[in-house]
Amino acid sequence: MKSKYKYENAPEKGSWKESIYNIIFEADTPAGKYFDLLLILVIVASVLVVMLDSVQSISTTYHDRFYLMEWGFTILFTMEYLLRIACVRDKKKYALSFFGIIDLIAVLPTYLSILLPGGQYLLVIRSLRLLRIFRILKLVQYLTEAELLIEALRESQRKIVVFLFAVLNLVIILGSFMYVVENENPDFTSIPESIYWAITTITTVGYGDIVPTTPLGHLIASIIMITGFSIIAVPTGIVTHTIIKVSNRETGAQIFEQEDSITSKTCSDCGLDTHDNDASYCKRCGAKL
Repeated sequence: MKSKYKYENAPEKGSWKESIYNIIFEADTPAGKYFDLLLILVIVASVLVVMLDSVQSISTTYHDRFYLMEWGFTILFTMEYLLRIACVRDKKKYALSFFGIIDLIAVLPTYLSILLPGGQYLLVIRSLRLLRIFRILKLVQYLTEAELLIEALRESQRKIVVFLFAVLNLVIILGSFMYVVENENPDFTSIPESIYWAITTITTVGYGDIVPTTPLGHLIASIIMITGFSIIAVPTGIVTHTIIKVSNRETGAQIFEQEDSITSKTCSDCGLDTHDNDASYCKRCGAKL
């Protein structure tokens, strides 16, 4: 499935921007395929560096190397981001798009660590390093079915919101009811605490930090647990149905385009009548049409 965004935001033909655009955004050309493969390897390597640097025993020995590698990755991603901005037609549209924001997040923390140097009161700035892990999201644009999934999530978001609103009302009611039932239980200290219990129970997580003790509480908990299995299946079914619908729509559009390109030219020799519009010879017997 081709992205409409690519065609709408492509630069003018014949310009140097088009050459860069075809390499960075298009994966149909040999140069584009090699660029995508190289970028995927760099993304994975940068994420591995961040992960390894968080391990104290490894970071103690290789911290300086990780630091230099991190700056190397940051410079590469910065150049890639600037090239993407430079070659698209609508720069603001790309910068505010999902992938544009992800590309920016991939490089921003390293520069912020310079502008906001840490001290004993600014150690929280170190948490910016965690944002570098979002580079893994850059891989989404290289998955062939990523756009299909994004489109399905976009179309099913209203149904999911309604579902979440219904679940929210349900856990509020159940939590409040359990607060009344378990009024002598020291675990159920408030309605918000009871709602927290209802959420962990209906999602079948069950941490066990809050446990009902009354027979009625056990019965209600059992009903909530069983209900939780059916509730979990609802959003999965919604998204799956939408994915199938979007996929069928895209497949139907492709079939329509293929059928539209076929003409009713009939070969006078063999009688074949399914030739392309620009066909001059029969594809079965080779006779001139």
